[in-house]
Amino acid sequence: MDHLPIYFDVKGRKVIVTGGGTLAARRADLALRAGARVAVFAQRLEDDFRDLAGNERLTHIAGEVTPAAFEDCVLAYGATEDEASDKKLHDLAKRARVPVNVADTVKFCDFIMPAILDRSPLVISISSGGAAPILVRILRARLETMFPARFGQLAGFAGRFRETVMKRLSDGVRRRRFWEEVLDGPVADMFLAGDESGAQADMELALDDAVNQARHEPAGEVYLVGAGPGDPDLLTFRALRLMQRADVVVYDRLIGDRILNLVRRDAERIYVGKLPRDHTLPQEEISQLLVRLAREGKRVLRLKGGDPFIFGRGGEEIETLASEGISFQVVPGITAASGCAAYAGIPLTHRDHAQTCIFVTGHGKDGMLDLDWATLLQPRQTVAVYMGLSQIGALSEEFIARGADPAMPAAIIDKGTRDGQKVVTGTLETLRRKAAAAGLSGPALIVIGTVVTLHDKLAWFNAKRREKTAVPAA
Repeated sequence: MDHLPIYFDVKGRKVIVTGGGTLAARRADLALRAGARVAVFAQRLEDDFRDLAGNERLTHIAGEVTPAAFEDCVLAYGATEDEASDKKLHDLAKRARVPVNVADTVKFCDFIMPAILDRSPLVISISSGGAAPILVRILRARLETMFPARFGQLAGFAGRFRETVMKRLSDGVRRRRFWEEVLDGPVADMFLAGDESGAQADMELALDDAVNQARHEPAGEVYLVGAGPGDPDLLTFRALRLMQRADVVVYDRLIGDRILNLVRRDAERIYVGKLPRDHTLPQEEISQLLVRLAREGKRVLRLKGGDPFIFGRGGEEIETLASEGISFQVVPGITAASGCAAYAGIPLTHRDHAQTCIFVTGHGKDGMLDLDWATLLQPRQTVAVYMGLSQIGALSEEFIARGADPAMPAAIIDKGTRDGQKVVTGTLETLRRKAAAAGLSGPALIVIGTVVTLHDKLAWFNAKRREKTAVPAA
């Protein structure tokens, strides 16, 4: 982040605005709506101030701002659109140690103004740090359609119960779970549909139930969630919902920061990542860790790259959970073969090339490959090899030694769907050399079969499509 997003309480406090035009009126209006006392310095106020003129917290000073004006001031806005005047305001504010914002002049800004979606008391702000204001405007317009006015009224409705809930549910975890169930369940649905009295009755019943349940130990649960191959856009809606509910997240090395940042901010994070021949925590201990955390009453997010049931050892983990009587949910994810191949422009099946596709792991037990070569060496078939980068030489040699054509097309997709994705194409005979030259580091997927020959054409069209559909920047 380039800026720290905060919400500043200015109720009853002094805010300075310089300028009498449209920009100044917008700044003054925002400050007044937040409860500030606003002093506007300008020779005259233009028509944009007409609706603000009767506000008793607005004072117009027909002149330039002076050092004395900064006494008791907490914020200053420069909106004259004259560089010399705005610089004067900036300099005076800096001497007075008052945060200052000059419209459209980043070098004179201690803080920036985000685009605001106002559903008071619910307020959503969006910022690009000044880099792409048009993009911010587009996103705000989209959010306007997603959050109807009653969402703000729902926030006010919940606020009326806040103190009562605090008194009756003293435990913070139980209180948070109660609000999650209320605001993402039937009570909120009823309120948004216009039945406020019914929502209030159901809220009171839900609170009584929560208080009764508080006499017992909280029940823990495990969410086994597939996070996909790396691009956060490939997460499912259900995955995102559970990522926001978890008390603790147990994750591996394939989970990048862009996905981990979508987990609830205050959730505990436990890293159990593995590298080939370097297991931070053995699988048996990971499974027992999930059991222990759930028995402590926590909602545990087991976040796995790809799909938890495709080379993710999710089956072993839920076996343990089931045997220990721990409640769990499984959320499938887009597996690496599907996601990475799609982003690389390599279809796993194609009528002219392959009618079957087989997934195997190149990470054999004790470093040794133990594959069913007869099954892999079939015509009109695509082979997708997971975790095979370190074994690329042995894989190629074994395929060729067992009868595969050395000229069989093959590709390595490194960091598939992520920033920095690389695709190296070649043949079984040349792939190892090309991979070494490209300096690939993984995670990587190897694709073997004639579908690889489609990469150059389809990857180009895929890239062009993504360019056309991307949201334009400023």
